[in-house]
Amino acid sequence: MSHNSFGHLFRVTTWGESHGPAIGCTVDGCPSLIALTREEIQKDLDRRRPGQSRYTTQRQEADQVEILSGVFAHPETGEQVTTGTSIGLIIHNTDQRSKDYGNIAERYRPGHADYTYDAKYGVRDYRGGGRSSARETAMRVAAGAIARKVVPGVTIRGALVQMGPHKINRDNWDWNEVGNNPFFCPDKEAAALWADYLDGIRKSGSSIGAVIEIVASGVPVGLGAPIYAKLDQDLASAMMSINAVKGVEIGEGFNAACLTGEENADEMRLGPDGQPEYLSNHAGGILGGISNGQDVVVRFAIKPTSSILTPKKSITRSGEEVDVMTKGRHDPCVGIRAVPVGEAMMALVLADHTLLHRAQQG
Repeated sequence: MSHNSFGHLFRVTTWGESHGPAIGCTVDGCPSLIALTREEIQKDLDRRRPGQSRYTTQRQEADQVEILSGVFAHPETGEQVTTGTSIGLIIHNTDQRSKDYGNIAERYRPGHADYTYDAKYGVRDYRGGGRSSARETAMRVAAGAIARKVVPGVTIRGALVQMGPHKINRDNWDWNEVGNNPFFCPDKEAAALWADYLDGIRKSGSSIGAVIEIVASGVPVGLGAPIYAKLDQDLASAMMSINAVKGVEIGEGFNAACLTGEENADEMRLGPDGQPEYLSNHAGGILGGISNGQDVVVRFAIKPTSSILTPKKSITRSGEEVDVMTKGRHDPCVGIRAVPVGEAMMALVLADHTLLHRAQQG
């Protein structure tokens, strides 16, 4: 299987399956002499970890990461720093229940990649989706923690802004509230509504989709390129690579189609420091594929989890018509745990473009 790597100069290759002994990744291209500890990576992984509330899968994985290579004690300070060589990371799987998937070994689950994977490769690991499982995203989060250190001064934050038909009230947006509820929601009132709403979804054995917003503040002017390495192009590709993502928008996104030229234009004035100051940010911090110094804003839509208890029509590998009901432990709203994954993909893209910009412009 090819295409397990992401990035150009800052490059991440992930490996492993949902129910295999471990998952891992190699981070190549990280500059040397960057302070890096296991605890810093673990902090981000803990935000994505399953089983932390009744609103996510009850699979109990500690997701304890180990650094296998690429760090060493600084000869003068003794601080653990990157060496410039590839960084190897591993997480051991500890709570697999492969027997839950025995009944779908020969059956294709509607909404999953079972049929397409089997048709392409001629074999599939049906245990939790194997390589196509969202379990793989734990390594993206681990790699993203390293990427954040390549872009000092940039703050990357994510929030869940819509669950099913229920959107947040943007007048209530409070970043401090994101860590106070199990939904990464910046609106306290919406979080309370979502709790009751998702309880109903969960108890019925169904699922629901969501929209996540990722914001990067402090991004310098100049990242990206105007043709085939647009910053927004690579961000869209990064977010679309996340499991279950079906739509991505930058800045005003699809709503830009509803605006006039006067409404959509981000007018400029000189700020107190003599630098350009924008009066709005419909462009989401990117113009002509290049960052303009404003917040980079990306949103992506997550479809409902396909694994639900309702029987659905499908076929077997041999072509028989069957009804499939998926057992196992699943997220009623997979969008919740996608927030730290989206943050990680933003960090990976910005780290890559930072090194690309440095290579070209010095």
